[in-house]
Amino acid sequence: MKRIFTISGLVLLCSFFFTYAYAQNITLKGKVTDATTGESLIGVSITVKGTATGTQTDANGVFSLAVPSNGTLMFSYLGYTNQEVAVNGKNTINVKLLAKSNELQQVVVIGYGTQRKIDNTGAVSTVKGADISKQPDANPVSALQGKVAGVTITNNGTPGSAPIISIRGLGTVYGNVSPLYVVDGVWYDDITFLNSNDIENVTILKDASSTAIFGVRGANGVVLITTKKGVKGKPNINYSGYVGFQAATNQPKMATASEYAQAINETVAYGNNLATSPDDIKPPIFDNPASFGKGTDWYGQILRNAFTTSHQVSLSGGTEKSTYDYSFGYLDQDGLVRNNNYQRFTVHLSNEFKPLSILSIGYNANGVYSYSKDAPGGIFHQLYAASPTLPVFYNDGKYGDPTDYGTGSGNNFNPEVTLDYNNHRTVDHRFTGDVHAELKIIKGLKFRTSFGGDLGQLEARGFTPLYAATVAQTTTTTNLNIEHTETKNWIWENTLTYDFQYKDHKLTALLGYSAQNYRTYQIVANGNGVPYVKSGNLYDSYPQGDTTVTRIRNATDQIHNRTLSQFARINYSYKNRYLLNASIRRDGASQFYPNPYGWFPSIGGGWVISNESFMKDQHVFDNLKLRASWGRIGNSGVPINPSVQTVAADPYLTAIFGNPQVARQGASINTIVPPTTGWEVSNSTDFGIEGAILHNKLSFEADYYNRKTEDAIFAIPVLASIGTNSGNLIGNQATIQNKGFEILITWKDKIGSDFGYSLSGNIGVNNNKVLTVLSGKNPIYAGGNGIANGNLATRTVVGEPIGEFYGYKVTGVFQTQAQVDGSPQKGTNTQPGDFIYQDTNHDGSIDSKDRVVIGNPNPKITYGFNTSFTYKQFDLALDMQGVADVDVYNANIGFRFGGENFTQDFYEHRWHGEGTSNTYPSTNVGANNNSKPNSFFVESGAYFRVRNAQLGYTFPGLSLKKYGIQRLRVYANAQNAINIFGYKGFTPEIGGAALSRGIDTEVYPLFATYNLGVNVTF
Repeated sequence: MKRIFTISGLVLLCSFFFTYAYAQNITLKGKVTDATTGESLIGVSITVKGTATGTQTDANGVFSLAVPSNGTLMFSYLGYTNQEVAVNGKNTINVKLLAKSNELQQVVVIGYGTQRKIDNTGAVSTVKGADISKQPDANPVSALQGKVAGVTITNNGTPGSAPIISIRGLGTVYGNVSPLYVVDGVWYDDITFLNSNDIENVTILKDASSTAIFGVRGANGVVLITTKKGVKGKPNINYSGYVGFQAATNQPKMATASEYAQAINETVAYGNNLATSPDDIKPPIFDNPASFGKGTDWYGQILRNAFTTSHQVSLSGGTEKSTYDYSFGYLDQDGLVRNNNYQRFTVHLSNEFKPLSILSIGYNANGVYSYSKDAPGGIFHQLYAASPTLPVFYNDGKYGDPTDYGTGSGNNFNPEVTLDYNNHRTVDHRFTGDVHAELKIIKGLKFRTSFGGDLGQLEARGFTPLYAATVAQTTTTTNLNIEHTETKNWIWENTLTYDFQYKDHKLTALLGYSAQNYRTYQIVANGNGVPYVKSGNLYDSYPQGDTTVTRIRNATDQIHNRTLSQFARINYSYKNRYLLNASIRRDGASQFYPNPYGWFPSIGGGWVISNESFMKDQHVFDNLKLRASWGRIGNSGVPINPSVQTVAADPYLTAIFGNPQVARQGASINTIVPPTTGWEVSNSTDFGIEGAILHNKLSFEADYYNRKTEDAIFAIPVLASIGTNSGNLIGNQATIQNKGFEILITWKDKIGSDFGYSLSGNIGVNNNKVLTVLSGKNPIYAGGNGIANGNLATRTVVGEPIGEFYGYKVTGVFQTQAQVDGSPQKGTNTQPGDFIYQDTNHDGSIDSKDRVVIGNPNPKITYGFNTSFTYKQFDLALDMQGVADVDVYNANIGFRFGGENFTQDFYEHRWHGEGTSNTYPSTNVGANNNSKPNSFFVESGAYFRVRNAQLGYTFPGLSLKKYGIQRLRVYANAQNAINIFGYKGFTPEIGGAALSRGIDTEVYPLFATYNLGVNVTF
């Protein structure tokens, strides 16, 4: 019996070792995706059950692992249900993981770390990098439009420009009104250096509970960006690229040459009605308007369908000891204006090393070089106003001259001349990044240190050569202007984090210390008589060392701020039901010397109702959480030393004295400041609810917030007669309130095994109001830029929104002289065809006291609707976005000084005789009375836009393996192809300074982009 047992045992033992040895030779490959959406899951942990053998999925959700043929694989991923799969000798296994019933287990990025969504008590929104890179935007911020409730983004069509972003309304009006951008732990004012393909995810912190940890700069919200990192596994080479074109959308139709000639003759006739003597009567400018026909289409002459292309190659991978992610990107974007072009080269480098089990070190580096041929300033006003009777060129090749066509003193330009002799270039070099290290001291306790910075050099160079194109467009001397700006910023941060869990108690404590240095230096040089040589359509100028230069004027400006901060935070959870988050930060900022320090606390609480015992038997909510928070946040993004009296040098303000006598440059006081200027702070309260029903198919979030910016720094105008140059009083002198609510609803489901879809809608409602201001009930007027005759179009006053439109209310158009004579406007050079203004105070006359609120440039409602569909190898994404209850001031209509063109809409609806129109004035709309800020120029800025539509196809992986391709996806994309709005300009997305937003004088139009692209991984 012993022998039989021994022999049998030996046979079994040999069989086991043979099977095990044989199984080791099997290489298993596969892909892990979300069972509902079909999206690839990155970083899924895969282990052989009962062993330490394992790996993770790469950036495309793909894995490869040596496994025993009879083994079992365990798949685990945060926020998803663990899954076990038997190998059974297979060479390929594709796994679809189901999201856990409680989506609150998902991890979100917060300041200085991460946190389970279930433990978060703040208003936090996350957008995946994959959703951003799908859109052909040069700036990643533009791709966020419509994806996050409560976030307003205003884009500009200028290639390479940065959009304006506002989180929960406008609370700051002086200095930096943008949110803080934190990229891999380093603070920035913008992210123009980032390539969208390098972003892993973007998290937007909207309330004080989440932003107070960034106290010094958190008042306007915080945008956290995590760039891509390497994942353990074999090297992956990825290429992403597209090619396409951009076309202007909603281009205004201008009057034809015949219509224009008729309109100009009518304007002359209206002017004759005011003549006081026969000598003032002017004959018609055009004898036969009908003879001109359509004339010159200036938009068609100067604008074009613009070519655009983008390419990026990345390499990523890693081992147990190190991971890496490298990428190189190139963007070439033509502007809608001929000769306007923007090129950008980006480099992203990231390495993580783990020399010891308790120590990890790494770095992130981003480099960018951009070069742009800039469009000439004012070109879009010229295209709007240029006479269509004017030819681009005469038959002899000379430029068409406006003075030959009697178009008036205010329209002496040929846009082609402006474009041909424009020579302005901008070159930008920038390097950003950080180095960091993390040490695990004991279990649960770790120390992290990081040092990062931002080095930049920007040079804008403009040159005007000698030329004589038309009577008005000519130069008698060359001019060279150079603006050179250098930026040197650094930030050093150290944190100590302790994670502790005992039974039902979970605690994370954070202590931190931060030091920052922000420095920028600018020099402006201007010289006349500079020699040059022409190279192609550009001019190379040489100002140095040449005696023909008659004058060079230098102006320098330097900003140097320093910040020293200490901060702490506690996150506590009991039974995953009761949550408490509290933080405090002490900041010292040199801008507020001699009282530089401010304290910024926050506290947030949450109750996960769905985890209560009394909720176990209910079948309605899969998860349900209530949360509330309060916090105090600061804003140091104000001009340097606002409490220090400064003077402004002026080369034209001179005095002659001395021996020998020479002209000495003078200076004057810029502003009046109080003895000290303190922190601008924001106190914010937020109440929110999160939940999911129907087996997590339908999830929702809703927030109500109330944010008050106290001690807001304003520049209040004062009389220049007291000795100031700009006539401003700067100091803490206002309280601004933004309150509203946000709602996000998402539905995810799958029909059968092949079709999955996701529908998500969000809406944000915000009300902006000035609660107090040092000037009391005395308004602060602004908005004069581009408004004819020097009138101001906006007002900021207690009880109303920031920068509301303010002017006269138009009640109709005068039809007869008798009607004028019987009105309060008699004796004011008013005639038939002019606006009838409302006598608001009923005093029988029309003056500044009759002005009323005529519009609000602050959008009250923003919304977005985002969808995704997958069917087998096909995928479709549709993103829609819009704004409602907002106004725009169309200053183009009244911004005229003689001879400007009219839109087709204005021409067809104009008043040109009794009974022809009671809404549109005569062509004399540029006259002093008619061009004053009034309700006619205010239009709705509401719009609905199909922001992006993309159809893609992913080729089956097995068919590509023989070519060494892991994944291949091709797609067609259309951005901004459908735009619905009533505004009569190019686009209702109008930016501007805080007190002058929404005034359209010559916005660079947005465009629709149509492109074809490919993503391939080797």
